[in-house]
Amino acid sequence: MSNDIEKVSCLIIGSGPAGYTAAIYASRANLHPVLYQGIQPGGQLTITTEVENYPGYPEGIQGPEMMVDFEKQAKRMGADIRFGLATQVDFTTRPFKVWIDEEKEMHADAVIIATGASAKWLGLESEQRLNGFGVSACAVCDGFFFRGKEVAIVGAGDTAAEEAHYLSKLCTTVHMFIRKDKMRASKIMQDRVMNTPNIKIYWNTETDEILGEKKVEAVRIRNTVSNETTDIPISGFFVAIGHQPNSDIFKGQIDMDETGYIKTVPGTSRTAVDGVFACGDVQDKNYRQAVTAAGSGCMAAIDSERYLAAQGH
Repeated sequence: MSNDIEKVSCLIIGSGPAGYTAAIYASRANLHPVLYQGIQPGGQLTITTEVENYPGYPEGIQGPEMMVDFEKQAKRMGADIRFGLATQVDFTTRPFKVWIDEEKEMHADAVIIATGASAKWLGLESEQRLNGFGVSACAVCDGFFFRGKEVAIVGAGDTAAEEAHYLSKLCTTVHMFIRKDKMRASKIMQDRVMNTPNIKIYWNTETDEILGEKKVEAVRIRNTVSNETTDIPISGFFVAIGHQPNSDIFKGQIDMDETGYIKTVPGTSRTAVDGVFACGDVQDKNYRQAVTAAGSGCMAAIDSERYLAAQGH
């Protein structure tokens, strides 16, 4: 690591709706924030096509375009937005130390973590190729586009059950694929899915391939007991096998739950480390929406401002 050290008052790590909103508020509070965008500038919304549920865009907007708007607004307020990935942190000393791209050392009086989460995927080539063209990891975001059509969903937990139920209100049939002979979802969610007539459950089922050139047209599934394959015509394919918070670099530095979500004091963005704040999907496993992420980014900036004022910065 080089001797390239820079000292800032407020450092924001990550650049989705949470990070950019934190940058807007922190700039307006004269905290002169520096924001590092991370590996995926704009976060998960950059792999979302149409966003129709964010207030203020009556015609809807493309996810990547919306994140460009957020970035422009943060820049106009005076935020210093940089390309770079936080690769290591040390929250045991004051000021906090954060290394960018393994070489540049940043010292900050307050740190806002907005590194988000990433959807877990099945790992099929066709899944990545058709992502945004009928393949989605968010039924609440994209279910609307498949009204009156047949869709499939893969997953066996509460989220999958919830999303299948949500899709059942919009779609003619929801084909639900479960790898084992039982579900992981809570009893109440399982009952809800089982008692919904247009949700068809397939046990012991793996997804072999999503079929379609330009958009999703069908899915090929395989029964793991009989090894038989079946092609089912569908228009949408939803992956609901969980999300992974992007929190690896903070392990051992900050309190997390067993799945890696950063713990915050309820109703605030404060973490167990005084002066380190977390917002957006890295600490939210319940809602995971752009609008809630933006709201928590605002909270993190206000919490940082109050913390820095109390410290006399």
